[in-house]
Amino acid sequence: MIERVLTIGAFGFNERSFVAALKAAGVDLFVDIRARRGVRGAEYSFVNSARLQASLEAAGIKYIHAKELAPTERVRAVQHREDDASGTAKRQRTRLGDAFVAAYERECLGAFSPKEFSERCLRDSSRPVFFCVEREPEACHRSIVARRLASALSVPVEHLRPD
Repeated sequence: MIERVLTIGAFGFNERSFVAALKAAGVDLFVDIRARRGVRGAEYSFVNSARLQASLEAAGIKYIHAKELAPTERVRAVQHREDDASGTAKRQRTRLGDAFVAAYERECLGAFSPKEFSERCLRDSSRPVFFCVEREPEACHRSIVARRLASALSVPVEHLRPD
């Protein structure tokens, strides 16, 4: 039974602090909701799919990829336009644009059933964490998914952040 829904991003962590945060929070299921499961550059290579899955397995945390929750290229383009208009770099974004949120909810979560997803993917978990790369949960679609799921399950949301 789900006790709480958690989220985490990669930016701001290193491999050791990332896994330590997951373990300290009691995460038992890692839900990767990225379309592409890689990050450019050595600094965040620890979240590239194969390496990430090996680290999670060593920590005793189950991994699943829920690509159906990733924003489509078209939806991501909405946020890119909003970032360009405001002069905001992706890693500097602190919140999602209203147009992105509306497009994501309509196109990606329109058919999303928290109950069905929970029964299908989360049934053996008490503390799943939803993952994408952005540092701030308010700047990432993971916060939208977590909020929707937590509301449907009447549980709290906790965002894991780097120190």
